Amino acid sequence: MTEHPMWLPDGALAFLDRLPVHVVGDGPLLDSVRAEAAGAGAVGAGSVDAAALAIVPADASSGLGEEGFEISSDGARTIVAYGGPRGALYGWFQVVRDRAQGVRREGSTRFEPQQRLRVLDHWDNIAVHPVMGQVERGYAGGSLFYADGELRDDLSRVGRYARLLASIGINAVTVNNVNVGRREARLLADDLGAVERLAAVFRPWGIRVHLSIDFAAPLNLGDLDTSDPLDERVAQWWADATARVYARIPDFGGYLVKADSEGQPGPHAYGRDHAHGANMLARALAPHRGIVRWRAFVYNHRQDWRDRSTDRARAAYDTFVPLDGRFDDNVVLQVKYGPLDFQTREPLSPVIPAMTRTKIALELQVTQEYTGHQRHAVYLAPQWSGILGFRPFGGDDPPLSDLVRGGIAAVANVGDDAFWTGHPLAQANLYAYGRLAWDAALDASDVLDEWSALTFGDDETVAAGIHSILDESWATYEAYTAPLGVGFMVTPGSHYGPSVDGYEYSPWGTYHFADRDGIGVDRTVATGTGYAGQYPEPWASRFESLDTVPDEVLLFFHHVPYGHRLSSGTTVIQHIYDTHFAGAARAAELPAEWDALRGRIDEGVWMRGAERFAEQTRSAAEWRDQINTYFWRASGIPDERGRTNY
Repeated sequence: MTEHPMWLPDGALAFLDRLPVHVVGDGPLLDSVRAEAAGAGAVGAGSVDAAALAIVPADASSGLGEEGFEISSDGARTIVAYGGPRGALYGWFQVVRDRAQGVRREGSTRFEPQQRLRVLDHWDNIAVHPVMGQVERGYAGGSLFYADGELRDDLSRVGRYARLLASIGINAVTVNNVNVGRREARLLADDLGAVERLAAVFRPWGIRVHLSIDFAAPLNLGDLDTSDPLDERVAQWWADATARVYARIPDFGGYLVKADSEGQPGPHAYGRDHAHGANMLARALAPHRGIVRWRAFVYNHRQDWRDRSTDRARAAYDTFVPLDGRFDDNVVLQVKYGPLDFQTREPLSPVIPAMTRTKIALELQVTQEYTGHQRHAVYLAPQWSGILGFRPFGGDDPPLSDLVRGGIAAVANVGDDAFWTGHPLAQANLYAYGRLAWDAALDASDVLDEWSALTFGDDETVAAGIHSILDESWATYEAYTAPLGVGFMVTPGSHYGPSVDGYEYSPWGTYHFADRDGIGVDRTVATGTGYAGQYPEPWASRFESLDTVPDEVLLFFHHVPYGHRLSSGTTVIQHIYDTHFAGAARAAELPAEWDALRGRIDEGVWMRGAERFAEQTRSAAEWRDQINTYFWRASGIPDERGRTNY
């Protein structure tokens, strides 16, 4: 297999000009920095004074945290002062980014991560699942970690992956699926050696390994007749199992738990609540300074679609907000950014601003489950920037990025595919996730250009072409798929391609309620499910009123006639027609833009991209035709521009 590298490919660090580098300090992370410098052709300097780039411990008075660093320059020499070994590693990669883009810093610039925990959750199975395959919701081949029912013998590619993650500041990975199967549950027991080997690969890059665990492991692994979190035997079982993990992996990060959700076992089976379950695990981890990340993705997936009073969007708030203040200090509640499930457009989850006495981690999805399966080029950083910058309390109150004190997590998009992410340009999402997790204030467009420079070099034609294709690609995808925040018009099971009513009469609670008169879900307090009232002011009132609800989430909060006029003056039905025609037309332009880059980028990368852009063009046209035809037939209102519907 010819591996097509992501950013920082071999030989791409020539812009460092063989500068003399001196690294002060010992340990595996500092050794990684030295190896990086040697690999870049940099020359080891005999002393700090002789070095063009010196990486040295910061003065104790600097106040830099373990991951922080400061870059200073006097014009002739650059000094990276680090607070701890991770800071040295991250400082090196910042110098690489600067040099790749021709940035020359004058004076002193301080860098510290905004979030302490920046984690990628791999939904990888050891045993291939009969429905979901080896990587659930993964669109880049099989697992990097596992093959043929076991951990891979050769973990060299995992090492290269760890290096790439370190370069964007990721400091934790979860190495198995949140939907823990019986085979994967054994990673906590007789297969712990596999986790130990993975931890050894990630350790030199400052990355701690986390493990998804089966809440019912004491029962399912055959040791006890219960997994009741208030049973002392169960608590002791977890204390013993956790001690065995730390005896072999002293820097183990902790557990990720999906409980009482979509069939996964949890404390509700014993009449206990989520605080009981999370705290029991947290107390097993506390002596080792580990954390438990408890997912808030809990809802009734056996709903009656006939019951208009039931609302999946309310579930996380109704379940967890009453528990605020009851979670132990080393519990992190991991909350999806929206109240449903990683849709192209959702309002922010109201759980995050409501739970002020609980550590919250924001959960994003880098893998493109509902945004094109990495067959469509969709750069998600603009979406994430909007989420991180959203101000739940309005005005000048803190943005969301200041409220998530437990960190940021995301579902990973990498597999054993030769291009790592299936679509070569999907690598930009992984890169951007790490950069925004470090600093939410970074501009998404600037981050895109960073990635492009590190990946493709300084060819201005390539840079402009990649920027044109990706910069507004999220808006393009939204335009030709689900309108105005309605969501879930996808093929059941695969979640790829259009199926307007695919989930409409299902138990999953994913409804749009389109009929001959209108579309949308009434989630108002006055006449609907009351979901809008879960938000703090001013957003509760803004979402409640048709006069103030933002157009992009109109149908998430209101059922309106097709003739309802948006703030633009366009009717809902005409907006549906216009955006779907425009989005598909933009998608149809992409193959030619990509074709213009042929001969300027790696031919293998170009060929894979050409294949994906052809599929995106086809799929976008299918979305356009199915969505527009459905709503023309439902409403009886023709496109005022006379374009073809069927």
